[in-house]
Amino acid sequence: MTRTIVDISILQTVPPSNINRDDTGSPKTANYGGTRRARVSSQAWKRATRLLFDDVLDKSDLGVRTKRVVELLGDRIRELQPEIDTARAQELAELAFAAARVKLTEPRGSTKDEPLPKESGYLLFLSSRQLDQVASLCVEADASDDPKAHLKAGDVKKAFDTAHSVDLALFGRMVAEATDLNVDAACQVAHAISVHAVDNEFDYFTAVDDHKAADDEEDAGAGMIGTVEFNASTLYRYATIDVDALQRNLGDAEGTRRAVEAFVKSFVTSMPTGKQNTFANRTLPDGVVISVRSTQPVNLVGAYEEAIVDPQRLKLASTRLAAHAKQIDAAFGTTPDATWVVRVGDATEELDALGPRASLSDAIEQLGATVSERL
Repeated sequence: MTRTIVDISILQTVPPSNINRDDTGSPKTANYGGTRRARVSSQAWKRATRLLFDDVLDKSDLGVRTKRVVELLGDRIRELQPEIDTARAQELAELAFAAARVKLTEPRGSTKDEPLPKESGYLLFLSSRQLDQVASLCVEADASDDPKAHLKAGDVKKAFDTAHSVDLALFGRMVAEATDLNVDAACQVAHAISVHAVDNEFDYFTAVDDHKAADDEEDAGAGMIGTVEFNASTLYRYATIDVDALQRNLGDAEGTRRAVEAFVKSFVTSMPTGKQNTFANRTLPDGVVISVRSTQPVNLVGAYEEAIVDPQRLKLASTRLAAHAKQIDAAFGTTPDATWVVRVGDATEELDALGPRASLSDAIEQLGATVSERL
């Protein structure tokens, strides 16, 4: 059976910034090829991508990832049947999760006098349509003689395991105590790393007390001082989608096309939001290579195992990416079935060797048509 794999390779320059911090507040880094590189974690860029889904997909196509599942489902129950009060709705929600074998715990801060709705022990990904399906079962159960037995007989677990949202189908779900509710992720996102070595720098700042500064009898000292760490980099970003796995998760060819298009647009144009008010670092990619393969995903980060030291980083990064892609494909038979190149400026012109140049919207439209045809 022919596979359909979508690979996205991106070169993006980012000015002084701290878009993804570690536990000390420093920009994340990694050692690669014997040198320290700037790094943005896959989790940070996946979340940034998910947040943009709100702009390109209908709310019914999306899910919610939360521990506050009883409160969430209880609200859905009351939307369907307002006559059910909040306490009863949350009681029904607890019965529903018990029927699905999802363990619930008392949240921090809950007391006997002021109890809070129970939570799952970890973030649980639920699609909007799954919540509606289970809420409907709960409303039916409330009208029965034995709600607990009704929910068990109503196959709540099946309701939680059908009608996956686009983000759930793409990024997957793990339920430790009910593994049959697990969903294997159909996409993978690499940690972005700089194509060159970096040394983090510090910005020393002061903040002036406006009221104090206006008082002639006061000194002109700052109200506070501090430092913030940052770096600047040209990043290589990569993500891949297993389109066949995505279709299995969604069960719908048209929905799969829509999901692929939404992911590519959102991943390409997204940016994690760390310290953005301090640095205003939001840029768009300089070069994007979108490929459809029948073989396997191919991360082209090996082009930068040797750190770039030339000041024309973007130009050399583009040259290396194009050359490395050609060499990999020739050696391992991974030549894409189709490729589109979205780029700006002269520095990225070497990427044209990989495929026809297009705008992002045109590339996504052609990608969607290709995906539909192959499915």
